[in-house]
Amino acid sequence: MKEVLIIGSGISGMMCAVRCAEKGMHVTLVSPFPSERSQSVMAAGGINAVKTEHEQGDSIESHIEDTLKGGCYINGKQAVKGLCENAGGIINYLESIGTVFSIDENGQPMRRAFGGQSHKRTYYCGSSTGKQIVSALVMEIRRFEAAGIITRRLGNCFHSALIKDGKCYGAVFFDEHTYSLEAVYADATVVATGGQNALFGKTTGSTQCDGYTAGKLFMQGAVLKNLEFIQYHPTTLETSQKRMLISEAARGEGGRLFYYENNKENRVYFMEDKYGPNGNLMTRDIVSREIQAIGKDVFLDVSFLEKSIIDKRIPEIRDLCRKYRNIDITKEPIPISPSVHFFMGGLAVHLNHETNIQNLYAIGECASMYHGANRLGGNSLLAAVYSGSVASDSISGRNGIEKHPDFTNIIEEEKKELYSRLESSSQFPSMYIRDMLAETMQKKLGIVRDEKSLSEGIEDIDYDLSVVDQIKYDSSVLPYFNYSLKGLLTIARATMTLAKERKESRGAHYRSDYSDTDDSLACASLISYDNGNYKVWLDKEREYES
Repeated sequence: MKEVLIIGSGISGMMCAVRCAEKGMHVTLVSPFPSERSQSVMAAGGINAVKTEHEQGDSIESHIEDTLKGGCYINGKQAVKGLCENAGGIINYLESIGTVFSIDENGQPMRRAFGGQSHKRTYYCGSSTGKQIVSALVMEIRRFEAAGIITRRLGNCFHSALIKDGKCYGAVFFDEHTYSLEAVYADATVVATGGQNALFGKTTGSTQCDGYTAGKLFMQGAVLKNLEFIQYHPTTLETSQKRMLISEAARGEGGRLFYYENNKENRVYFMEDKYGPNGNLMTRDIVSREIQAIGKDVFLDVSFLEKSIIDKRIPEIRDLCRKYRNIDITKEPIPISPSVHFFMGGLAVHLNHETNIQNLYAIGECASMYHGANRLGGNSLLAAVYSGSVASDSISGRNGIEKHPDFTNIIEEEKKELYSRLESSSQFPSMYIRDMLAETMQKKLGIVRDEKSLSEGIEDIDYDLSVVDQIKYDSSVLPYFNYSLKGLLTIARATMTLAKERKESRGAHYRSDYSDTDDSLACASLISYDNGNYKVWLDKEREYES
C-alpha cells in the first residue's frame, strides 16, 4: 500500500487525506493540534462557486476572469480554470458529507457578494463557513481512522524533510510527548501548513501558521514564489491578543465604511464617494490602502440592517464584537483597521501541486498558485479543498518509492544539535528574537513599502541571521519555538528580498517609490536558497503553471 505523509490538518490537509484514503492509500496525518484548532476554523465568509442556480448573468467564465483580474493576471491561468470549473462539484461534495449551507425561505442556497466579484457567488454557512467544513471533514477522517486507513499523529511539530538527490522521502518531527525527533517515511509528502502569520505577530490568523515549514524546506532546496504579495484585510477589530476578523460578509450584506469629520457631526462614506455604490466591496488591497491614507479612525456600520438579518447572516460578527469589545453592532459602528490576513506567496508548485523537489507537494495557503497578486474573498476555501484533491490525484498516479536511502546519520546529527542546545538558556532567548522579527516585518513590510524601509528590514534580519546559530535555546518554551527560529528568519529575509526586487506596484504589493504597474513584470517572482545566498528570478517561462 502506498504511504502518504500529510503535514497539517486543516481543510486542505484533511481533504487530501480523505481523497488519498478513498484511492486505497495509507495516510499519516501529522499536526501539533487537532483539526478543530486549525486556522481553517476561522475562515468566516464563504466559498465561491458558479452552479446551475447562479445569479443572472454569472458564469464560470466570469468567475475565472474575476479571479485572474483580482490576481493582476500573474496567477496560473490553467490552474484558475480548473479551480473555477470544479467549484460547483466541490459545493455538492461538501454538502454530501454534511456541510450545511445557509438557505432562504424557499429552501434555496443563499449567496452573498464579496469584494472584487462581478456577481453574488459566495455560498456560506452564516459567518462560520470554515468551521462547518472542518466539522464535516473531521467526520470523514474519523471514518477512515476507524478502518485503519488514516493514522493521526498529534503533538508532532515539523523539524525537517528527508531529501536526497532532489527527492523527498518523508520528514522528521519533534514529538512533544516524548521530547524526541522521529522520522516518518513516505512515498509522497504533502505540506499543508498554512501561511506565515507568526512572522508578523498579531494578525487575523493563527500563530500556529508561522511559515517555518516553508522556510526550512526553502533552506533544503525548495523554491518559493510571490512572497511579496501579502493581503491585508481592511476590516479587523483590535483586541489584546490578536486582530479579530470582521468578515467581508458584513460588507457583503450592505455594511458601510466611514469616518467622522467636524467632531462627529458628519459621516464621510469615503469608499462610496470615490468608487460609487459598490465601493465598500472593492478588492481588499484597495480598501486597505484607502483606509490607511485617511489617517483617521475608520468605522464599519451595519446597525441600519434589520436585526433579523444580523442575527441570521452575521451572528458570529455580532458575538465577537460583543465578547471582545462590548460593542452592540445593532446600535453602534465597529472601529476597524487593516491587518495582515492572507499570504498569496508560498512554496512554488506545478499544476499537480508538486514542488521542484520530487514527491514533495504543497497545498492550501502554503502553496502559491491560484491567487496571483491578490486573493478574492471566498476563493481561499475553494482553493484549499481543490488543491487537496489535485495533489491526491497526482500521488495516486505515481509509483511508490521501493526503498528509501539511509538517513540515520543525518537524523542523529539533528538530534545532537537539538538536544545540546536545549540544555542551556540565553541572555537573548529565541522568543525575544521572534518578537523583534514581528516588529520589523510590521514596520518595514506594511501596506505601503519603499526602498528605504525594505533595505532597513533586510539589514535587521541579516543581523539576526548572523547570530542565530549562537543563540542558546530558551528552556521556558517548547523546543519548537527555539529550533524554528532560523527557518522563520530565512523566509522573512526571502520575503523582504522579493518585495525589494519587485520595483512596481501590483495587487497587494504597493511601492510608494514605484507606484505604477510595470507590464514587463507581469509574472510570478521566484527565489531559491543556497547556503545563505538568495537567487531571485521572474517566472517568464511560466514554469510553475504547468
